[in-house]
Amino acid sequence: MRPAFAAAGLELTEIDWRAPIEAFDGIALVMLGTAWDYQDHPEDFIARLDALAARGIIVCNPPAAVRWNADKRYLRELEARGAVTVPTLWQEDCDRAGLVAAMDHFGTDRVVVKRQVGAGGLGQHSFTRESLPAAEWRMGRACMVQPFLPGVVEEGEYTLVFVEGVFNHGVLKRAAQGEYRIQSLYGGYECAYEPDPANLAAAQIVVDALPFDDLLYARIDMVRLASGELAVMEAELIEPYLYPQQGSDLGKRLARAIVARLKGGDGNGG
Repeated sequence: MRPAFAAAGLELTEIDWRAPIEAFDGIALVMLGTAWDYQDHPEDFIARLDALAARGIIVCNPPAAVRWNADKRYLRELEARGAVTVPTLWQEDCDRAGLVAAMDHFGTDRVVVKRQVGAGGLGQHSFTRESLPAAEWRMGRACMVQPFLPGVVEEGEYTLVFVEGVFNHGVLKRAAQGEYRIQSLYGGYECAYEPDPANLAAAQIVVDALPFDDLLYARIDMVRLASGELAVMEAELIEPYLYPQQGSDLGKRLARAIVARLKGGDGNGG
């Protein structure tokens, strides 16, 4: 994306979010990059974004959106606003007995346990009735328990990237043989994907349900339910790996949007 930014008269500089605040002197706008460790230090991360905004720096996406999006309980709000979500049990912790209870609740023999504040599939587990963890196992943190969805393996996970609320490009992410996680860390791979009207409409419902009107980007990750519906797994507003390889005009779209924000002033929307 760097050439597209340069062509728009923008200089792109990478700065670690933990760098001294003075490192951001002279920066007019911060677009969050792959801050992969924010989930382990969410309060520190959000405090840094608030500090940047207090210095008059436009933060994209805004701190309020990051604060909302950092805890996956935001999915409950999206569901209340009309988006289709994956069935989920929200728990402050989970143990072996909790896993069995969740399987009974969902009527399934396999579940996935995720961190409520997490990213990249880290700290995620999948268990079956035949492969339960040891009796003393605990998740050890607030978590979400979901039924394992065969569509993740059979069909893949769909990612639809939006810039300022408008669809830009799609990606189909597939898991490696014998794996269910689609992240490259676990051997996953991706290819370009052109959503049909029904799938695009399902993702647009999610975008429209987001309680913010000042988002630079949104990455909507979706999976097929047994009912045939696409359900949102994540509405990613924080760590924008936006798959530029599959979106040839992504850099130009983002650059135009950023230039407009710089000309318009404050883009933090609270």
